[in-house]
Amino acid sequence: MKLKAALTLGVFGALTALVAASPRLDPPWQAMSERLGSTGVQSRVEWPRENPPRPLAARPVTFPPYDVRKLANGMQVVLVSQNEQPAISVRMLIRAGAVHDPKGKHGLAMMTATLLDQGAGTRTAAQIAEEIDFIGGVLGTGAGTDLSFVNAVVMKDGYEIALRLMSDIVMRPTFAPEEIERQRSQALSALKVSTEDPEAVADRIIDRLIYGFHPYGMPGGGTPESLAGLTRADFQDYHRRYFVPNNALLAVVGDIGAAEAMAGLEKYFGAWQPADVPGFSVTEPPDATRRVIVVDKPNAVQTEIRVGHIAIPRKHSDYEAIDQAVKILGGEGANRLQQVLRSQKQLTYGASADLDSYRLAGAVIAETDTQTANTAEALRVVVDEFTRLQRERVSGGELEGAQDYMVGHFPLTIEVPDQIATQVLNQLFYELPVEELPRFRERILKVTPDEIQRVARWFIRPSQLSIVLVGDADKFVADLKGVGFGSFERVPIEQVDLLSADFLKRRSGGR
Repeated sequence: MKLKAALTLGVFGALTALVAASPRLDPPWQAMSERLGSTGVQSRVEWPRENPPRPLAARPVTFPPYDVRKLANGMQVVLVSQNEQPAISVRMLIRAGAVHDPKGKHGLAMMTATLLDQGAGTRTAAQIAEEIDFIGGVLGTGAGTDLSFVNAVVMKDGYEIALRLMSDIVMRPTFAPEEIERQRSQALSALKVSTEDPEAVADRIIDRLIYGFHPYGMPGGGTPESLAGLTRADFQDYHRRYFVPNNALLAVVGDIGAAEAMAGLEKYFGAWQPADVPGFSVTEPPDATRRVIVVDKPNAVQTEIRVGHIAIPRKHSDYEAIDQAVKILGGEGANRLQQVLRSQKQLTYGASADLDSYRLAGAVIAETDTQTANTAEALRVVVDEFTRLQRERVSGGELEGAQDYMVGHFPLTIEVPDQIATQVLNQLFYELPVEELPRFRERILKVTPDEIQRVARWFIRPSQLSIVLVGDADKFVADLKGVGFGSFERVPIEQVDLLSADFLKRRSGGR
Protein backbone atom coordinates (compact mmCIF):
# COMPACT_ATOMS: atom_id res chain seq x y z
CA MET A 1 0.00 0.00 0.00
CA LYS A 2 2.80 2.44 0.93
CA LEU A 3 4.76 1.60 -2.23
CA LYS A 4 1.68 2.12 -4.39
CA ALA A 5 0.97 5.46 -2.73
CA ALA A 6 4.58 6.59 -3.22
CA LEU A 7 4.51 5.71 -6.91
CA THR A 8 1.20 7.54 -7.33
CA LEU A 9 2.52 10.67 -5.66
CA GLY A 10 5.68 10.50 -7.75
CA VAL A 11 3.74 10.42 -11.01
CA PHE A 12 1.44 13.20 -9.81
CA GLY A 13 4.39 15.34 -8.83
CA ALA A 14 6.05 14.86 -12.18
CA LEU A 15 2.86 15.81 -14.04
CA THR A 16 2.42 18.88 -11.85
CA ALA A 17 5.92 20.02 -12.63
CA LEU A 18 5.42 19.43 -16.35
CA VAL A 19 2.20 21.48 -16.38
CA ALA A 20 3.82 24.31 -14.44
CA ALA A 21 6.68 24.48 -16.94
CA SER A 22 4.47 24.34 -20.03
CA PRO A 23 2.64 27.16 -21.77
CA ARG A 24 -0.90 27.73 -20.51
CA LEU A 25 -3.24 25.42 -22.45
CA ASP A 26 -6.83 25.91 -21.39
CA PRO A 27 -9.27 23.09 -22.05
CA PRO A 28 -11.59 23.87 -24.98
CA TRP A 29 -14.75 24.14 -22.84
CA GLN A 30 -13.03 26.72 -20.60
CA ALA A 31 -12.04 28.86 -23.59
CA MET A 32 -15.56 28.60 -24.99
CA SER A 33 -17.02 29.64 -21.63
CA GLU A 34 -14.78 32.70 -21.49
CA ARG A 35 -15.74 33.71 -25.03
CA LEU A 36 -19.45 33.35 -24.27
CA GLY A 37 -19.00 35.29 -21.06
CA SER A 38 -17.55 38.26 -22.94
CA THR A 39 -20.78 38.57 -24.90
CA GLY A 40 -22.93 38.50 -21.81
CA VAL A 41 -24.31 35.02 -22.54
CA GLN A 42 -24.08 32.49 -19.72
CA SER A 43 -23.69 28.83 -20.50
CA ARG A 44 -23.62 25.78 -18.22
CA VAL A 45 -21.03 23.37 -19.56
CA GLU A 46 -21.58 19.68 -18.88
CA TRP A 47 -18.54 17.66 -17.87
CA PRO A 48 -17.83 14.61 -20.00
CA ARG A 49 -19.60 11.51 -18.72
CA GLU A 50 -18.61 7.91 -19.09
CA ASN A 51 -20.57 4.80 -18.13
CA PRO A 52 -18.90 2.03 -16.14
CA PRO A 53 -17.30 -0.67 -18.28
CA ARG A 54 -19.52 -3.58 -19.18
CA PRO A 55 -18.84 -6.87 -17.42
CA LEU A 56 -16.63 -9.36 -19.15
CA ALA A 57 -18.25 -12.24 -20.95
CA ALA A 58 -19.20 -15.01 -18.54
CA ARG A 59 -16.79 -17.90 -18.45
CA PRO A 60 -18.14 -21.43 -18.51
CA VAL A 61 -18.57 -22.89 -15.03
CA THR A 62 -18.00 -26.59 -14.63
CA PHE A 63 -19.64 -28.13 -11.62
CA PRO A 64 -17.64 -31.14 -10.43
CA PRO A 65 -19.13 -34.60 -10.95
CA TYR A 66 -21.26 -35.93 -8.12
CA ASP A 67 -22.80 -39.22 -7.03
CA VAL A 68 -25.91 -39.58 -4.84
CA ARG A 69 -26.11 -42.74 -2.75
CA LYS A 70 -27.82 -44.08 0.36
CA LEU A 71 -26.62 -46.24 3.24
CA ALA A 72 -28.69 -49.23 4.30
CA ASN A 73 -29.90 -47.28 7.35
CA GLY A 74 -31.48 -44.61 5.14
CA MET A 75 -28.82 -41.87 5.38
CA GLN A 76 -28.61 -40.06 2.05
CA VAL A 77 -25.05 -39.44 0.87
CA VAL A 78 -23.61 -37.18 -1.82
CA LEU A 79 -20.07 -37.71 -3.06
CA VAL A 80 -18.35 -34.95 -5.01
CA SER A 81 -14.86 -35.44 -6.39
CA GLN A 82 -12.82 -32.23 -6.38
CA ASN A 83 -9.06 -32.61 -6.55
CA GLU A 84 -7.92 -29.00 -6.78
CA GLN A 85 -6.99 -28.92 -3.07
CA PRO A 86 -5.82 -31.73 -0.75
CA ALA A 87 -8.79 -31.08 1.53
CA ILE A 88 -12.05 -32.85 2.33
CA SER A 89 -15.30 -31.38 3.61
CA VAL A 90 -17.78 -33.60 5.44
CA ARG A 91 -21.05 -31.81 6.07
CA MET A 92 -24.19 -33.31 7.58
CA LEU A 93 -27.69 -31.84 7.78
CA ILE A 94 -30.41 -33.05 10.12
CA ARG A 95 -33.96 -32.22 9.06
CA ALA A 96 -34.85 -30.56 12.37
CA GLY A 97 -34.34 -27.01 13.55
CA ALA A 98 -35.95 -24.24 15.58
CA VAL A 99 -39.24 -24.86 13.78
CA HIS A 100 -39.40 -28.17 15.69
CA ASP A 101 -39.10 -26.60 19.16
CA PRO A 102 -41.97 -27.85 21.35
CA LYS A 103 -44.36 -25.24 22.69
CA GLY A 104 -42.79 -23.39 25.61
CA LYS A 105 -39.32 -24.78 24.87
CA HIS A 106 -38.03 -22.15 22.45
CA GLY A 107 -34.26 -22.43 21.97
CA LEU A 108 -34.18 -26.21 22.40
CA ALA A 109 -32.98 -27.01 18.86
CA MET A 110 -30.25 -24.39 18.90
CA MET A 111 -28.97 -25.33 22.34
CA THR A 112 -29.04 -29.03 21.44
CA ALA A 113 -26.88 -28.35 18.39
CA THR A 114 -24.49 -26.21 20.43
CA LEU A 115 -24.04 -29.01 22.97
CA LEU A 116 -23.24 -31.74 20.44
CA ASP A 117 -19.49 -31.10 20.38
CA GLN A 118 -19.30 -30.20 24.07
CA GLY A 119 -18.70 -33.80 25.02
CA ALA A 120 -19.44 -36.95 23.01
CA GLY A 121 -18.60 -40.64 23.32
CA THR A 122 -15.67 -40.89 25.72
CA ARG A 123 -14.33 -37.41 24.94
CA THR A 124 -14.84 -34.16 26.79
CA ALA A 125 -15.36 -30.85 25.00
CA ALA A 126 -11.67 -30.02 25.48
CA GLN A 127 -10.55 -33.37 24.07
CA ILE A 128 -12.72 -32.97 20.97
CA ALA A 129 -11.29 -29.51 20.36
CA GLU A 130 -7.70 -30.70 20.89
CA GLU A 131 -8.07 -33.65 18.51
CA ILE A 132 -9.44 -31.62 15.62
CA ASP A 133 -6.91 -28.83 16.23
CA PHE A 134 -4.03 -31.33 16.25
CA ILE A 135 -4.72 -32.30 12.61
CA GLY A 136 -5.32 -28.70 11.53
CA GLY A 137 -9.01 -29.28 10.92
CA VAL A 138 -12.19 -27.36 11.66
CA LEU A 139 -15.26 -28.82 13.34
CA GLY A 140 -18.58 -27.05 13.84
CA THR A 141 -22.16 -27.61 14.94
CA GLY A 142 -25.25 -25.44 14.89
CA ALA A 143 -28.91 -25.10 14.04
CA GLY A 144 -31.10 -22.82 11.98
CA THR A 145 -34.79 -22.40 11.31
CA ASP A 146 -35.35 -25.67 9.46
CA LEU A 147 -32.25 -27.74 10.14
CA SER A 148 -29.29 -28.63 12.34
CA PHE A 149 -25.78 -29.31 11.06
CA VAL A 150 -22.44 -30.86 11.89
CA ASN A 151 -19.49 -30.28 9.61
CA ALA A 152 -15.75 -30.85 9.45
CA VAL A 153 -13.04 -29.69 7.07
CA VAL A 154 -9.75 -31.57 7.18
CA MET A 155 -6.75 -32.42 5.05
CA LYS A 156 -6.98 -35.68 3.13
CA ASP A 157 -5.10 -37.71 5.75
CA GLY A 158 -7.53 -36.57 8.46
CA TYR A 159 -10.65 -38.03 6.85
CA GLU A 160 -11.08 -40.96 9.24
CA ILE A 161 -10.40 -38.80 12.28
CA ALA A 162 -13.12 -36.38 11.12
CA LEU A 163 -15.60 -39.23 10.65
CA ARG A 164 -14.78 -40.71 14.05
CA LEU A 165 -15.36 -37.38 15.79
CA MET A 166 -18.50 -36.60 13.80
CA SER A 167 -20.04 -40.01 14.45
CA ASP A 168 -19.58 -39.55 18.19
CA ILE A 169 -20.97 -36.02 18.07
CA VAL A 170 -24.02 -36.99 16.04
CA MET A 171 -24.75 -40.38 17.61
CA ARG A 172 -23.41 -40.21 21.17
CA PRO A 173 -23.46 -36.68 22.66
CA THR A 174 -23.17 -36.77 26.46
CA PHE A 175 -25.07 -33.57 27.32
CA ALA A 176 -22.89 -33.21 30.40
CA PRO A 177 -24.69 -31.17 33.11
CA GLU A 178 -21.78 -28.76 33.54
CA GLU A 179 -21.71 -28.08 29.79
CA ILE A 180 -25.47 -27.53 29.74
CA GLU A 181 -25.16 -24.88 32.41
CA ARG A 182 -22.22 -23.23 30.67
CA GLN A 183 -24.05 -23.05 27.35
CA ARG A 184 -27.24 -21.89 29.05
CA SER A 185 -25.34 -19.07 30.76
CA GLN A 186 -23.80 -17.98 27.46
CA ALA A 187 -27.15 -18.11 25.69
CA LEU A 188 -28.82 -16.02 28.39
CA SER A 189 -26.01 -13.44 28.26
CA ALA A 190 -26.29 -13.18 24.48
CA LEU A 191 -30.06 -12.86 24.75
CA LYS A 192 -29.75 -10.02 27.27
CA VAL A 193 -27.41 -8.12 24.97
CA SER A 194 -29.67 -8.62 21.97
CA THR A 195 -32.77 -7.31 23.77
CA GLU A 196 -31.02 -3.95 24.05
CA ASP A 197 -29.76 -3.92 20.46
CA PRO A 198 -32.16 -2.03 18.14
CA GLU A 199 -31.08 -4.01 15.09
CA ALA A 200 -31.69 -7.39 16.75
CA VAL A 201 -35.02 -6.22 18.19
CA ALA A 202 -36.20 -4.98 14.79
CA ASP A 203 -35.23 -8.27 13.12
CA ARG A 204 -37.11 -10.38 15.65
CA ILE A 205 -40.25 -8.28 15.67
CA ILE A 206 -40.55 -8.16 11.88
CA ASP A 207 -40.37 -11.97 11.80
CA ARG A 208 -43.11 -12.19 14.43
CA LEU A 209 -45.27 -9.70 12.57
CA ILE A 210 -44.93 -11.54 9.27
CA TYR A 211 -45.23 -15.12 10.51
CA GLY A 212 -47.47 -14.50 13.51
CA PHE A 213 -47.41 -17.41 15.99
CA HIS A 214 -46.31 -19.84 13.30
CA PRO A 215 -43.00 -21.48 14.40
CA TYR A 216 -41.09 -19.26 11.94
CA GLY A 217 -42.19 -16.26 13.97
CA MET A 218 -41.10 -17.67 17.31
CA PRO A 219 -37.76 -16.78 18.97
CA GLY A 220 -35.48 -19.59 17.80
CA GLY A 221 -32.80 -18.50 20.24
CA GLY A 222 -35.25 -18.84 23.11
CA THR A 223 -36.47 -16.51 25.82
CA PRO A 224 -35.05 -16.13 29.33
CA GLU A 225 -37.94 -18.19 30.65
CA SER A 226 -37.71 -20.98 28.08
CA LEU A 227 -33.92 -21.30 28.30
CA ALA A 228 -34.05 -21.45 32.08
CA GLY A 229 -36.58 -24.28 31.93
CA LEU A 230 -34.71 -26.59 29.52
CA THR A 231 -33.48 -29.81 31.16
CA ARG A 232 -31.00 -32.52 30.23
CA ALA A 233 -33.95 -34.80 29.52
CA ASP A 234 -35.25 -32.25 26.97
CA PHE A 235 -31.96 -32.35 25.04
CA GLN A 236 -31.79 -36.13 25.16
CA ASP A 237 -35.38 -36.49 23.98
CA TYR A 238 -34.96 -34.02 21.11
CA HIS A 239 -31.76 -35.78 20.03
CA ARG A 240 -33.38 -39.23 20.22
CA ARG A 241 -36.35 -38.18 18.08
CA TYR A 242 -34.61 -36.29 15.28
CA PHE A 243 -30.96 -37.37 15.11
CA VAL A 244 -31.46 -40.59 13.19
CA PRO A 245 -29.84 -41.62 9.87
CA ASN A 246 -33.06 -41.62 7.87
CA ASN A 247 -33.48 -37.95 8.84
CA ALA A 248 -29.96 -37.00 7.76
CA LEU A 249 -28.14 -35.86 4.64
CA LEU A 250 -24.36 -36.06 4.35
CA ALA A 251 -21.96 -34.77 1.71
CA VAL A 252 -18.32 -35.71 1.28
CA VAL A 253 -16.55 -33.31 -1.05
CA GLY A 254 -12.88 -33.07 -1.92
CA ASP A 255 -9.77 -35.00 -2.76
CA ILE A 256 -11.08 -38.50 -2.18
CA GLY A 257 -12.43 -41.28 -4.35
CA ALA A 258 -15.95 -42.62 -4.03
CA ALA A 259 -14.86 -46.07 -2.83
CA GLU A 260 -12.68 -44.68 -0.04
CA ALA A 261 -15.32 -42.16 0.98
CA MET A 262 -18.06 -44.80 1.21
CA ALA A 263 -15.82 -47.21 3.12
CA GLY A 264 -15.31 -44.59 5.80
CA LEU A 265 -19.00 -43.77 5.99
CA GLU A 266 -19.96 -47.43 6.30
CA LYS A 267 -17.38 -47.91 9.03
CA TYR A 268 -18.48 -44.99 11.21
CA PHE A 269 -22.15 -44.50 10.36
CA GLY A 270 -23.28 -47.91 9.10
CA ALA A 271 -24.30 -49.10 12.59
CA TRP A 272 -26.41 -45.98 13.24
CA GLN A 273 -29.92 -47.32 13.76
CA PRO A 274 -32.86 -45.79 11.87
CA ALA A 275 -36.09 -44.86 13.64
CA ASP A 276 -39.47 -43.35 12.89
CA VAL A 277 -39.28 -39.56 12.71
CA PRO A 278 -42.15 -37.78 14.49
CA GLY A 279 -44.78 -36.33 12.22
CA PHE A 280 -44.69 -32.57 11.87
CA SER A 281 -47.57 -30.30 10.93
CA VAL A 282 -48.24 -26.66 11.68
CA THR A 283 -50.90 -24.15 10.75
CA GLU A 284 -50.27 -21.84 7.82
CA PRO A 285 -48.72 -18.42 8.55
CA PRO A 286 -51.26 -15.59 8.61
CA ASP A 287 -52.10 -13.59 5.52
CA ALA A 288 -50.15 -10.39 5.01
CA THR A 289 -51.66 -7.60 7.11
CA ARG A 290 -50.63 -3.99 7.49
CA ARG A 291 -49.43 -3.33 11.02
CA VAL A 292 -46.95 -0.77 12.34
CA ILE A 293 -44.99 -1.39 15.55
CA VAL A 294 -42.94 1.46 17.01
CA VAL A 295 -40.41 0.29 19.57
CA ASP A 296 -39.36 3.22 21.72
CA LYS A 297 -35.66 3.46 22.62
CA PRO A 298 -35.17 6.92 24.15
CA ASN A 299 -32.03 8.83 23.17
CA ALA A 300 -31.36 6.60 20.16
CA VAL A 301 -29.66 8.67 17.46
CA GLN A 302 -31.06 6.64 14.57
CA THR A 303 -34.04 4.46 13.74
CA GLU A 304 -33.92 0.86 12.56
CA ILE A 305 -36.53 0.31 9.82
CA ARG A 306 -37.92 -3.05 8.70
CA VAL A 307 -40.66 -3.45 6.09
CA GLY A 308 -41.96 -6.72 4.67
CA HIS A 309 -44.63 -9.36 4.21
CA ILE A 310 -45.13 -13.11 3.80
CA ALA A 311 -43.53 -14.77 0.77
CA ILE A 312 -42.94 -18.17 -0.81
CA PRO A 313 -41.23 -21.41 0.29
CA ARG A 314 -37.94 -22.26 -1.38
CA LYS A 315 -39.45 -24.98 -3.56
CA HIS A 316 -41.97 -22.63 -5.22
CA SER A 317 -41.94 -22.75 -9.01
CA ASP A 318 -41.62 -18.94 -9.26
CA TYR A 319 -38.64 -18.75 -6.91
CA GLU A 320 -36.11 -17.66 -9.57
CA ALA A 321 -38.25 -14.78 -10.85
CA ILE A 322 -39.29 -13.58 -7.39
CA ASP A 323 -35.72 -13.75 -6.13
CA GLN A 324 -34.59 -11.53 -9.00
CA ALA A 325 -37.47 -9.11 -8.40
CA VAL A 326 -36.29 -8.73 -4.80
CA LYS A 327 -32.70 -8.31 -6.03
CA ILE A 328 -33.89 -5.35 -8.10
CA LEU A 329 -35.69 -3.92 -5.09
CA GLY A 330 -32.75 -4.17 -2.74
CA GLY A 331 -30.16 -6.76 -3.70
CA GLU A 332 -26.77 -6.92 -5.34
CA GLY A 333 -26.47 -5.72 -8.91
CA ALA A 334 -29.45 -3.33 -8.86
CA ASN A 335 -30.79 -2.22 -5.43
CA ARG A 336 -33.31 0.55 -5.99
CA LEU A 337 -33.53 1.15 -2.25
CA GLN A 338 -29.84 1.94 -2.03
CA GLN A 339 -29.97 4.20 -5.05
CA VAL A 340 -32.86 6.28 -3.74
CA LEU A 341 -32.20 6.29 0.00
CA ARG A 342 -28.46 6.79 -0.16
CA SER A 343 -27.41 8.09 -3.56
CA GLN A 344 -30.34 10.41 -4.25
CA LYS A 345 -31.62 11.46 -0.85
CA GLN A 346 -28.63 10.82 1.47
CA LEU A 347 -30.92 9.32 4.11
CA THR A 348 -28.79 6.30 4.99
CA TYR A 349 -25.47 4.57 4.54
CA GLY A 350 -27.08 1.36 3.38
CA ALA A 351 -30.39 -0.26 2.44
CA SER A 352 -31.28 -3.73 1.23
CA ALA A 353 -34.07 -6.24 0.69
CA ASP A 354 -33.86 -10.01 1.00
CA LEU A 355 -36.02 -12.97 0.12
CA ASP A 356 -35.96 -15.47 2.99
CA SER A 357 -37.30 -18.77 1.71
CA TYR A 358 -37.65 -21.73 4.06
CA ARG A 359 -39.24 -25.15 3.63
CA LEU A 360 -42.77 -24.08 4.59
CA ALA A 361 -42.94 -20.36 3.83
CA GLY A 362 -40.81 -17.26 3.39
CA ALA A 363 -40.69 -13.49 3.68
CA VAL A 364 -39.48 -10.48 1.74
CA ILE A 365 -37.95 -7.95 4.14
CA ALA A 366 -36.42 -4.56 3.39
CA GLU A 367 -34.16 -2.97 5.96
CA THR A 368 -32.30 0.25 6.53
CA ASP A 369 -31.49 2.73 9.28
CA THR A 370 -31.56 6.49 9.28
CA GLN A 371 -31.11 9.49 11.51
CA THR A 372 -34.08 9.91 13.83
CA ALA A 373 -35.31 13.11 12.20
CA ASN A 374 -35.47 11.34 8.81
CA THR A 375 -37.48 8.33 9.98
CA ALA A 376 -40.80 9.18 8.35
CA GLU A 377 -39.26 10.21 5.04
CA ALA A 378 -37.10 7.08 4.83
CA LEU A 379 -40.08 4.85 5.64
CA ARG A 380 -42.15 6.51 2.93
CA VAL A 381 -39.38 5.93 0.38
CA VAL A 382 -39.11 2.24 1.25
CA VAL A 383 -42.85 1.67 0.90
CA ASP A 384 -42.93 3.67 -2.35
CA GLU A 385 -40.26 1.38 -3.80
CA PHE A 386 -42.40 -1.67 -3.01
CA THR A 387 -45.25 0.06 -4.84
CA ARG A 388 -43.09 1.02 -7.82
CA LEU A 389 -41.84 -2.54 -8.20
CA GLN A 390 -45.42 -3.80 -8.28
CA ARG A 391 -46.79 -1.22 -10.69
CA GLU A 392 -43.96 -0.43 -13.10
CA ARG A 393 -42.24 -2.80 -15.48
CA VAL A 394 -38.54 -3.09 -14.63
CA SER A 395 -36.04 -2.03 -17.24
CA GLY A 396 -33.90 -4.49 -19.10
CA GLY A 397 -30.81 -2.78 -17.72
CA GLU A 398 -31.88 -3.28 -14.11
CA LEU A 399 -32.61 -6.94 -14.65
CA GLU A 400 -29.36 -7.38 -16.54
CA GLY A 401 -27.43 -5.83 -13.66
CA ALA A 402 -28.97 -8.21 -11.15
CA GLN A 403 -28.43 -11.21 -13.40
CA ASP A 404 -24.83 -10.27 -14.17
CA TYR A 405 -24.08 -10.14 -10.46
CA MET A 406 -25.73 -13.47 -9.75
CA VAL A 407 -24.06 -15.25 -12.65
CA GLY A 408 -20.68 -13.71 -11.86
CA HIS A 409 -20.93 -14.49 -8.17
CA PHE A 410 -21.95 -18.13 -8.52
CA PRO A 411 -18.45 -19.47 -9.34
CA LEU A 412 -17.23 -17.95 -6.07
CA THR A 413 -19.72 -20.13 -4.19
CA ILE A 414 -18.23 -23.39 -5.47
CA GLU A 415 -14.52 -22.68 -5.14
CA VAL A 416 -13.70 -24.92 -2.19
CA PRO A 417 -15.03 -28.32 -1.05
CA ASP A 418 -17.08 -26.97 1.86
CA GLN A 419 -18.92 -24.54 -0.43
CA ILE A 420 -19.67 -27.28 -2.93
CA ALA A 421 -21.01 -29.49 -0.13
CA THR A 422 -23.28 -26.68 1.04
CA GLN A 423 -24.68 -26.11 -2.46
CA VAL A 424 -25.42 -29.79 -3.01
CA LEU A 425 -27.00 -30.33 0.41
CA ASN A 426 -29.20 -27.27 0.01
CA GLN A 427 -30.60 -28.71 -3.22
CA LEU A 428 -31.36 -32.03 -1.56
CA PHE A 429 -32.71 -30.49 1.63
CA TYR A 430 -35.24 -28.38 -0.26
CA GLU A 431 -36.06 -31.34 -2.52
CA LEU A 432 -34.68 -29.63 -5.62
CA PRO A 433 -32.90 -31.47 -8.44
CA VAL A 434 -29.14 -31.61 -7.90
CA GLU A 435 -28.71 -31.71 -11.67
CA GLU A 436 -29.96 -28.10 -11.77
CA LEU A 437 -26.76 -26.81 -10.12
CA PRO A 438 -24.59 -26.94 -13.27
CA ARG A 439 -27.34 -25.07 -15.14
CA PHE A 440 -27.41 -22.14 -12.72
CA ARG A 441 -26.46 -19.55 -15.35
CA GLU A 442 -29.12 -20.70 -17.80
CA ARG A 443 -31.84 -20.67 -15.12
CA ILE A 444 -30.97 -17.12 -14.08
CA LEU A 445 -30.73 -15.65 -17.57
CA LYS A 446 -34.01 -17.11 -18.81
CA VAL A 447 -35.99 -14.77 -16.50
CA THR A 448 -37.34 -11.81 -18.50
CA PRO A 449 -38.72 -8.38 -17.55
CA ASP A 450 -42.18 -9.73 -18.38
CA GLU A 451 -41.69 -12.52 -15.83
CA ILE A 452 -40.56 -9.99 -13.22
CA GLN A 453 -43.65 -7.88 -13.89
CA ARG A 454 -45.93 -10.90 -13.62
CA VAL A 455 -44.60 -12.13 -10.27
CA ALA A 456 -44.27 -8.62 -8.83
CA ARG A 457 -47.93 -7.84 -9.53
CA TRP A 458 -48.96 -11.08 -7.87
CA PHE A 459 -46.40 -11.19 -5.08
CA ILE A 460 -45.69 -7.62 -3.89
CA ARG A 461 -48.41 -6.21 -1.59
CA PRO A 462 -47.66 -2.59 -0.64
CA SER A 463 -50.95 -2.11 1.21
CA GLN A 464 -50.31 -5.14 3.44
CA LEU A 465 -46.79 -4.43 4.62
CA SER A 466 -45.70 -5.09 8.19
CA ILE A 467 -43.52 -2.27 9.53
CA VAL A 468 -41.15 -2.05 12.50
CA LEU A 469 -39.47 1.16 13.66
CA VAL A 470 -37.00 1.02 16.56
CA GLY A 471 -35.72 4.37 17.80
CA ASP A 472 -36.48 7.47 19.86
CA ALA A 473 -40.24 7.49 19.25
CA ASP A 474 -40.93 10.96 20.68
CA LYS A 475 -38.80 12.47 17.95
CA PHE A 476 -40.49 10.91 14.92
CA VAL A 477 -44.01 9.59 15.65
CA ALA A 478 -45.59 12.99 14.99
CA ASP A 479 -44.26 12.79 11.41
CA LEU A 480 -45.72 9.36 10.64
CA LYS A 481 -49.25 10.59 9.95
CA GLY A 482 -47.97 12.95 7.29
CA VAL A 483 -46.54 10.03 5.30
CA GLY A 484 -49.58 7.79 5.70
CA PHE A 485 -48.76 5.83 8.86
CA GLY A 486 -50.67 7.60 11.57
CA SER A 487 -51.98 4.35 13.04
CA PHE A 488 -49.33 2.47 14.99
CA GLU A 489 -48.67 0.58 18.22
CA ARG A 490 -45.98 1.84 20.58
CA VAL A 491 -43.93 -0.50 22.79
CA PRO A 492 -41.08 0.48 25.15
CA ILE A 493 -37.98 -1.53 24.23
CA GLU A 494 -37.60 -2.89 27.76
CA GLN A 495 -41.15 -4.29 27.62
CA VAL A 496 -40.94 -6.14 24.31
CA ASP A 497 -42.35 -9.67 24.50
CA LEU A 498 -42.39 -11.71 21.29
CA LEU A 499 -44.84 -14.20 22.77
CA SER A 500 -47.48 -11.57 23.44
CA ALA A 501 -50.07 -10.66 20.80
CA ASP A 502 -49.48 -6.94 21.41
CA PHE A 503 -45.72 -7.35 22.04
CA LEU A 504 -46.11 -6.01 25.59
CA LYS A 505 -44.58 -7.94 28.46
CA ARG A 506 -46.93 -8.91 31.24
CA ARG A 507 -45.88 -9.55 34.80
CA SER A 508 -46.66 -13.23 34.41
CA GLY A 509 -44.50 -13.38 31.25
CA GLY A 510 -47.23 -15.27 29.38
CA ARG A 511 -49.25 -14.49 26.28
